[in-house]
Amino acid sequence: MKGNLSPDVSQCLKLLRTMLLIRNAEERLGADFRDGKLPGGVHLSIGQEAVAAGVCAHLDAGDQIASTHRGHGHFLAKGGDPRALFAEIYGKREGICRGMGGSMHVADFSRGIIGANGIVGAGLPIATGAALANQLDGDGQMTVCIFGDGASNQGVLMESLNIASLWQLPLLFVCEHNGFCQFSPAATVTAGTISDRAKPFGIPVEVVDGNDVRAVWRVMAWATDHIRSGQGPAFIEARTYRINNHFEREHLVVTTPYRSEEEVSEWRRDRDPIAQLQQWLRDKSLADDAALAAIADEAAAVVDDSAAFAAAGTVPHANEGAGFMFAGTYS
Repeated sequence: MKGNLSPDVSQCLKLLRTMLLIRNAEERLGADFRDGKLPGGVHLSIGQEAVAAGVCAHLDAGDQIASTHRGHGHFLAKGGDPRALFAEIYGKREGICRGMGGSMHVADFSRGIIGANGIVGAGLPIATGAALANQLDGDGQMTVCIFGDGASNQGVLMESLNIASLWQLPLLFVCEHNGFCQFSPAATVTAGTISDRAKPFGIPVEVVDGNDVRAVWRVMAWATDHIRSGQGPAFIEARTYRINNHFEREHLVVTTPYRSEEEVSEWRRDRDPIAQLQQWLRDKSLADDAALAAIADEAAAVVDDSAAFAAAGTVPHANEGAGFMFAGTYS
């Protein structure tokens, strides 16, 4: 693996806090959806927390990140407000997009979160444009585009890789390869190795275990150093696993199982990124059970507060949606 740095104890504990915040948030949102408390669907990233935490740990406030329809974890890891996230998903006016975006469209330009997107691969050209702006501004900032394995088969990836390489943009491509394109195992719809798509453009690549947050942190250290030193774009393929279904209540529309319960149980039991880091901290005598429990309780408290804030929020009137259709019409 490229890069020799490793996160120190304080950084590992911060990574754990981020992953636990994401996990608690996703579990609460899933439960609230199943209880009928949310106005729309949700796509959860349970099991993928190490990618969001490890990548965003190296980003500055001015760096930008484009996300996917499964983007709650990326939002939180980049420093997005948990209260605003929950309010948005609850469809409340206090949400980050005033309740108009919902689960798949969270964004906060003040935090460099330039948008999750319900269109597969749509973040790629947006991130490419943002990286061009970084370059033209000469601000030393970079842009990260996180996309899924399904998006790796979209032609817009080739176009974005081409422009990023041609203009040597400060852009990091991160494929969050979770093993499934909606209801299809990736192996049945994706030929070759995803990271190889970047090689013909002369873009350096790295494949990493996306469930090992320390490994993600290390390869991200290499990528940010490469990009910030003016060497152009880089590409990371982080291989992880989607524990939950493509969306909650998937069973209502998917009648043919596309993976076994044994497979999911094995990943949950043996490859959970949070449990792996917790065990490593115990084995190295860097944190005991009491310390780990305190971090977990802290994350749970933030989520409880965020859910209560969202529940108490106000519902926008239906006619307010038209105000977002034209620039300058909403105040």
